[in-house]
Amino acid sequence: MSAMAISLSACATSSPIDAIQIDRAQGTDENISSLTEVIRRNPRNPEGYNVRGAAYGRSGQFSKALDDFDRAIQLNPSFYQAYANRALIHRSMGNQVKAANDYSRALQINPRYDVAYIGRGNLYRQAGRMDEAMGDFNRAINLDTTDPRAYHNRGLIKQLRGQHEQAIEDFSASISLAPNSPEPYNGRGISYAALNDDVNAFADFNRAVELDQQVAESWANQALIYERRGDKKRAAKSYARAAQLDPKYRPALDGLARVR
Repeated sequence: MSAMAISLSACATSSPIDAIQIDRAQGTDENISSLTEVIRRNPRNPEGYNVRGAAYGRSGQFSKALDDFDRAIQLNPSFYQAYANRALIHRSMGNQVKAANDYSRALQINPRYDVAYIGRGNLYRQAGRMDEAMGDFNRAINLDTTDPRAYHNRGLIKQLRGQHEQAIEDFSASISLAPNSPEPYNGRGISYAALNDDVNAFADFNRAVELDQQVAESWANQALIYERRGDKKRAAKSYARAAQLDPKYRPALDGLARVR
C-alpha cells in the first residue's frame, strides 16, 4: 500500500466532530438534581426533559437520556429538537436505523432543521450511501448552516471521490467556522497531499497536532510528510506517537514498519 493510500484511509474513516463529546461534569448529582427540580416544578413542560436528557447524554448515561427524550416527545410530538437529540443517542448506542428514523421525523416536522440533515447525512456517509449523504449535506449548506460538520463531512465525500480541489474548499469553510478543531485541518491536509502540495499539507497537519496532541491521525499524517521527504527519523517518531495514542491504528503501525 502506498503512503498516499494510507493517508487517505486515515482521513476517511471517522468524523470525531460529529460524535457526542462526553463530559462527566454534566452528569454530576448537583447538575442533574437542579435539572430534576426544574422538571418537578413543571412536569408537563417537555423542554425540561429535553435539557436533562442532553445532560445525561453528554455524561454518557444514554439509557436515562433516552427516557427523557421519549418523555419530551410524548408531551410534545412536534418537538423536532428532541427527535434529533434522541437520534444522536441512538447512534451512540449503535441503533443506526432508529437514529435515521428520528432525524427523518425531525425533518418532517421542520424541513429547515439543518442539524437533522447533518446528523442523517453522516449516518448515510458512514453506511456508504454517499449520494444520499451528499444530498443531506447540500441541503444543510443551502440553508446557510453555520455548523462546520456539514462542510467537513461533504469534504470527506468529495475527497473520497477524488475531487480534492472542491474538498479543500469545504474543509476551509469548516475551518472558518471551527478554527480550533483538528479534524478539518487533517482533512484539508490529506487533499493537499493528494495534489502533491506537501508544503500546505504539512502546515495543516502541524496545526492539527498543535490544536490537540491526543489525536493519532494528526501525528500519522505529519509522519507521512516526513516520510515523503525522506526524513525517516522524524517520521518514525511521529508514527510512534500515533501508535502510542492508538495501538490499533493501522496507518501508524504500517508507517512504522516502513521507516524503521
